[in-house]
Formats: sequence, C-alpha cells, structure tokens
Amino acid sequence: MLFNSFQFLFFFILVYSLYRILDHKGQNGMLLAASYIFYGSWNWRFLGLIWLTTVLDYFCGRWIEASDAHPVRRKQILGFSVSTNLIVLGLFKYFNFFASNFQHLAAFVGWHVDPVTLHVILPVGISFYTFQSMSYVIDVYRREHRAASSLRDFALYVAFFPHMIAGPIQRATNLLVQISRERKLNLEQSYEGCWLVFWGLFKKVFVADNLARIVSEIFSQDFRTLSGASVLMGVYAFAFQIYGDFSGYSDMARGLAKLMGFELVVNFKHPYFVTNPREFWRNWHISLSNWLRDYLYIPLGGNRSGEFRTYLNLFLTMLLGGLWHGAAWTFVIWGAYQGITLMIHRLLEPALQKIRFENPVSKNLWFAARVIFMFHVTCLGWLFFRSSSLAQAGGMLESILFNWRPFDPPAVETAIRIFQITWLLLVVEVFQKVKDDLLIVFHWPVWVKAPLYATLFYCILLYGTSAQEFIYFQF
Repeated sequence: MLFNSFQFLFFFILVYSLYRILDHKGQNGMLLAASYIFYGSWNWRFLGLIWLTTVLDYFCGRWIEASDAHPVRRKQILGFSVSTNLIVLGLFKYFNFFASNFQHLAAFVGWHVDPVTLHVILPVGISFYTFQSMSYVIDVYRREHRAASSLRDFALYVAFFPHMIAGPIQRATNLLVQISRERKLNLEQSYEGCWLVFWGLFKKVFVADNLARIVSEIFSQDFRTLSGASVLMGVYAFAFQIYGDFSGYSDMARGLAKLMGFELVVNFKHPYFVTNPREFWRNWHISLSNWLRDYLYIPLGGNRSGEFRTYLNLFLTMLLGGLWHGAAWTFVIWGAYQGITLMIHRLLEPALQKIRFENPVSKNLWFAARVIFMFHVTCLGWLFFRSSSLAQAGGMLESILFNWRPFDPPAVETAIRIFQITWLLLVVEVFQKVKDDLLIVFHWPVWVKAPLYATLFYCILLYGTSAQEFIYFQF
C-alpha cells in the first residue's frame, strides 16, 4: 500500500475519520490495528516478524527496568535483545550475501562448498523498525527512558504506519511519549500536515519518478558505450531522484502524522547545500545519522580515545551504515567511501577554518565553490550506491574520467530534461535554506502561494507517474 496510491488515500480517509471521533485509548487501538493492516498489505507473513520484535523488546525493557539493582543481569538482558534483533535482521537481509561470499572465498583457496541460500522475501522496512525497537531497549538500559507500561502503546510505537516502512527512525523519548499522552489537534498543525503531504507527493511522483526514467535509461546501458558526460548526467539525475524519493516519503510521513497530532523528527534539511561531509550527514537521513552516532560511534569510543581511534570509529560507523543499506559490495564500498570522506574532512578542517574572506562577494563565491565541490563528492558516492555491481561502477567512473567528447548532444538533452524536472524543487529549497525555515511557504503572500500550489498540483496531476515503490523500501 503506497502513499502515492488511491488505495492508501481511501485507507487514510477511513483511518482519519475514525481517529477524529475516538477517545485517546480508542485512537491508539485503532491506529495499531490500522498499522498492522497497512503492513500486512505487503505480505501478511511479515506481521509475525514485527510482532516478534515488539514482544521481545517490550519484555526486555520491562526486565531491564525491574533488574535495576543487578548490573550484570541488565547487561545480559540488553545483550539478548540486541543479539536477537541483529540475528533476525541478518538472517533475512544478509544471509545469502555472506553465504555467497564465503562460497567464493572457499573456491578461491581450493575448497568446494555447496551453496546454501534462503529463498525468502526481504520484509519491507525491517531495518527501520528493528533499529527503532533496539534504540528503545538501549535507552531503557541507559536509564534515558522508562520502560513502557502498555504493550499496546509500545506495539504502536514500533508499527506506527506513517513512518514504519522508511522512517524517520523515531526515539521513544519522542514518539512513545506522544503515543502515551492525549493529543490535541489544531488547525495550524493540520495546515502544516497538508502542505508536507502535498510537497512530499510532488517530490516523489513528479521529481523522483520522472528522474527514475532517465536514471534507468543510462544505468541499463552497457557502460562501455556511454560517454563521460552521459554517465555524469545519470549520476546527477540519481542524486535528485533519491533525494526526491526519500525526502518525499519523509515529508509525507511527517505530514500524515501531523494530521493526527503527532510530531515526527525532521529527516532531511537541504543536504545538497552543505559544504562538507559532516554537514551532509547532519542534514541527510538525519534520524539514521543520529542513530549511528548515539548507538554505534559513541559506544565505539567516539573521539575520546585519540586521533587514530577517532578516525577508525568514523570509518567503521560509516562502513556499517553502508552495509545497513543493503547486502551488496556496492553498499559496502559506498559506506567505506563515506567514512573516508569524513576522515579527510576531519584531517583538513583546521586548515579550512583558517580561510577567511571579509569581502561579501568573495565569501559567497567561496561558499558556492564548496557547495558545488561537496555535491560532486556526494555524487561520486551515489555512483556506487546506484550501480548494480562494482564492475559497472568502475566502468562508469572510468568513462567520467577518460571518455569525454567535444560535443555530446544526448548529454545536453538529458541535462535539459533534468533541469525541467528539478528547477521548481531547487527554487523552493533555496528559499527554505536562506531563511532556515522548512515551512517558509506559509510566510509568503497569497499571490505567491496560490500559483505555487497550482503549479505543484498541475505537475502531479498531468506529469506525475503511476504509483511506484519508494527506493528505501528495499532497505
């Protein structure tokens, strides 16, 4: 059941209508049932896994809190919860990847190993709800949150349908608290929710899905026949496709939640207008970045154990973050690349901070140059992320570096198509960035807002594609 489908529209109208007439207890019960119906619409067998995660971590949280005077027992319960979650996640998401690579390694050293594979469907959103549920148990262990007293409320925290498939990853200190208390709906929150749903729908069905055609056209060709400019256009198109697709989902998730009185965390904040890798990860998939920081980077030692250990922790965190995205070497290399860029930036940061410009024009030019450079650093990573194999990524990178033509009409035509699709997105985001306000549209006069709304509606209605899955559903 996709957000960008009529099926979901009818589903949400029914859910919202019931929500408005029920009391707090009835709202939570209805939302839990609706969330299971929503998730079960993908494959009803997935419900068993999410229920296993829910029951496991609910009782582990209770047992940890009840064992407050027994540090060893608390640690054992935490270890049981985390290891069980990771085993389930690894079995469904990574077993075939590691089994296949072990077979190839054995063959390389002369051993014959019969391949063992599990023919299972990857449960939708398993990485998101597993990380969210794990964070709750860890927070209870750290005494940062009380254990949930209601299994129903905790189950809704894990399965809340607006965000459960592709985030944002929520913390118990934010979402579970809102579930436990009564929520009051107000008109301003409803207006904001409608705008976020509308804006997110535009990002997805107009920007992302139209760019997907360009990306597929380029990445489905033999990379040996592509010019460097054509490959570069394909990477540019994918950079805006994945942004429109993923941030569009996050906007819609936040908007749907706002309509019901919930406030979800912001997941994207102009990530292509940053000047360095650290800023990028503070503005791209913010909920995952914060999760990796709080539950992986800091427990590894963070920056508390010397420079070498800091660089190693950065690299390991991003390497595992890459593997979180998918069971393929392209994601591993992408994660390693992100770790290396963070390490290089940390190494160069003292020198970069010494560069100062008093002249406003020079200062703005320096900022623009860094933004453009960082965008291309990001795009290089997206090349590995999008490629179906390391061979394709390497071949396309070789084309970018060495296969340039004096004039490349197909690449020019593709560049024009990309601009036609993305210009309105960029204009709005520039205003949002300058004013540091994601809801800047509400401060514009009616004579500006009305044409904008009409243009967005026109683009969605006439040029939006049929319902297509979101990219991050596969993670």
